[in-house]
Amino acid sequence: MENILVIDDEKSILDLLSIVLKKEGYRVKTCLTPARVFELLEKEAFDMVICDIKLPEVSGMEILSFIRENHPETPVIMITAYGSLKQAVEALKAGAVDYILKPFDVEELKIIIAQELEKRHLKEENILLKRNFEEKYSFENMIGKSKAMQEIYTLIEKTATNDSTVLISGESGTGKEMAARAIHLLSRRSAHPFVSINCAALPENLLESELFGHVKGSFTGAVADKKGMFEVAQRGTLFLDEVGEMAPWTQVKLLRSLQERKIRRVGGTDEIPIDVRIIAATNQDLKKRIEEGKFREELYYRLNVISFEMPALRKRTEDIPLLVNHFLQKYCQKMGKKMKRIAPEVINHLEMYPWPGNVRELENVIERIVAIEDRETITAASLPREIVAPPRKGAVQPLIPAGFNLTNHIDELTKAYIHEARLMAGGNLRRTAELLGISYRSLRHLISKYGLREAARPEPVEALQVGKPL
Repeated sequence: MENILVIDDEKSILDLLSIVLKKEGYRVKTCLTPARVFELLEKEAFDMVICDIKLPEVSGMEILSFIRENHPETPVIMITAYGSLKQAVEALKAGAVDYILKPFDVEELKIIIAQELEKRHLKEENILLKRNFEEKYSFENMIGKSKAMQEIYTLIEKTATNDSTVLISGESGTGKEMAARAIHLLSRRSAHPFVSINCAALPENLLESELFGHVKGSFTGAVADKKGMFEVAQRGTLFLDEVGEMAPWTQVKLLRSLQERKIRRVGGTDEIPIDVRIIAATNQDLKKRIEEGKFREELYYRLNVISFEMPALRKRTEDIPLLVNHFLQKYCQKMGKKMKRIAPEVINHLEMYPWPGNVRELENVIERIVAIEDRETITAASLPREIVAPPRKGAVQPLIPAGFNLTNHIDELTKAYIHEARLMAGGNLRRTAELLGISYRSLRHLISKYGLREAARPEPVEALQVGKPL
């Protein structure tokens, strides 16, 4: 439970905020005597401070300065009258996260507090993740605290210690190239080039020339000798994206290069030794492509020395708040806009959407919102229609599909029912436990076991029926 300190010389304001915030589930301490605030801040840790700018004895700006110097991680929201707007702007420059004008809208204040506390939590989680992985991972764009991503981090670390060929599978937009770059950055080849080529983006003759290079006069337009990507990536890493789309003849030439560690330029006769690590990626089922005669089996086994699959975003929804915060910071900074707040129901919608385009689609949604949304608070109205009201599909699943694991299936069902019950209960855990027919203690145990977010959530517009097939 977050601990909030409210400082004001008006008892009515303190009483109002104490009642409102306690109803929201926060622990609240009020201070009517500003001179005592320094003593309070030294004795007790607070997750947030709400402070009036104009106070007797000690000014709100002095309190803000003390907090920024001694407790820089604690967010401060300033309260000010309309005539003191200039001072509010000065407070923002001095480090306050936001300000509210008297008389203030209680609902707006609740959203600001929830947003700032969520940002604090995300910042703490990011710091912890970076602390745990910074020494091992020299990259920042792979974001996620879920079990699925933790397993990917471990695989990347182990894979980077050797030069074996790697095959990364996964749906479009899951971050396959990002994983490949991470492997390269952690490997002994990190000081040398990482070269990427999309095998689906080029016609067969051009792809061959891009990979292996060509000699002058080998075809119309070849006016000079040109190095291919293998030579450009010498002593580094060559990333072959969408390798399943490679034409048969190019597959043969690639297989030969992997076997002999030599290449021959298009139109040339000299064999050039290569020292390149190959990482390939695909969003297709290569075994099925082999059965269809569209992919060479020998090449598959050459590429599939080490393999792993990047998880779809719908399978790691607990990472969505971290990703949203990352993309908001990225595009607000890029477009020169003030960091936007997110209403709690927005995260609910984002977590319930299936994300067929995965992380790339989520990034595009956030970029679009930052570009066209003028309001400082992102609400459900800011989201695309397909996310707010996705079409319902009654997919028929096989009774026992291939690779079925009963324990994992039960875990996923449990998490799904907890998620839906919390939406129906508006985030109230005791009400959630009642809906699920379990004790409050049992619910807290399950939330801890599965690493579910514990922030309170508002009542959704349309709740699903408990007992409805998932």
